[in-house]
Amino acid sequence: MSQTIEHIGSHQARQPKRGHMRAGVYRGKGQVVVESVPIPEIGEGELLFRVAACGICGTDIKKIHHGFVPAPQILGHELAGTVVEVGAGVTKFKPGDRVVSFHHIPCGTCFYCERKLFSQCSGYKKTGLTAGFDPNGGGFAEYVRAMPWIVERGMIALPAGVSFEEATFVEPVNTCLKAIRKARIAPGEQVLVLGQGPIGMLLMILAKYEGAEVYASDPMPGRRDASLRFGAKKVFDPTAGNLQQEIRQRTGGRGADAVLVAVPNPSLVPEALALARPGGRVLLFAHNDPVLRLEFPAAAVGVEEKEILGSYSASVDDQAESAALVFERRLPVRELVSHRFPLEQIAEALELAAYPKDNTLKVVIRHE
Repeated sequence: MSQTIEHIGSHQARQPKRGHMRAGVYRGKGQVVVESVPIPEIGEGELLFRVAACGICGTDIKKIHHGFVPAPQILGHELAGTVVEVGAGVTKFKPGDRVVSFHHIPCGTCFYCERKLFSQCSGYKKTGLTAGFDPNGGGFAEYVRAMPWIVERGMIALPAGVSFEEATFVEPVNTCLKAIRKARIAPGEQVLVLGQGPIGMLLMILAKYEGAEVYASDPMPGRRDASLRFGAKKVFDPTAGNLQQEIRQRTGGRGADAVLVAVPNPSLVPEALALARPGGRVLLFAHNDPVLRLEFPAAAVGVEEKEILGSYSASVDDQAESAALVFERRLPVRELVSHRFPLEQIAEALELAAYPKDNTLKVVIRHE
């Protein structure tokens, strides 16, 4: 038996429509179509929540535009909303609760979890949120079913005054915080972030939060201006001038202590190595494409002892801290949202996120 909400004034917390809902369904490479699909049914230990907002992630774009996942699917994993129904045995949440949810949670006991490599845990790789079809987040639909391990360990109640839109940043902030920690960013270091899209901007903001002196680069003037507003010391146009020379002039001729690459362009990897000082670190954040291949000078690693690091997805150890950073407004996440679209215009939203204009930062789907 499940417990369903009977009367809540909030539009976002109303009882689910019987039978069907609207969803942006991935139907093949480059195709997302708004359709009527069945509202997910929940079981014991599960809950159903109505999605209020869902951010568009670069990973969503890659899956859709390159056809990396089989159709049909309902994507979207940066999501927040209101609980409308809870299954038997659920005690942490009740109908009407406002929540933000992760879509992956590790088992906590396996070989990889013991070594805090949570994203390599086989349990972590099972997606625990679905709006139908193969589980893949589901935030591009009106309602999402959360599975028991997500309900217990991957869902966080929203404090009063925190908007759903702000809450959608908890997961991407977690992934970026994990990357910053993986790159061992320390106070006083000189850090360069390549790319100032939504994720590159978060990496820059978090590196500064950790006490580093942060530089950035992006070819779009609007993004360069925004980066300066959010705290970068200097932002460069990579298409004009000599970026290596600029960075060396500001680092005693050495190069950056760490270079964070937030653009999935293979040519930026050897460039990032050249921008890093001997013994420095290069963190690849955007390079999660399953077919991408990289080349770089072996001597940069084998002689100059530069490190190439990877960081993928979120860390359960950073879950509470990433939520606090957003909820306590220690990061300017509200200002990162540049465009908002209703679900019915998801194709337009995805197109803008994939091919951003000068003023494009975070694109969010709002469920009104």
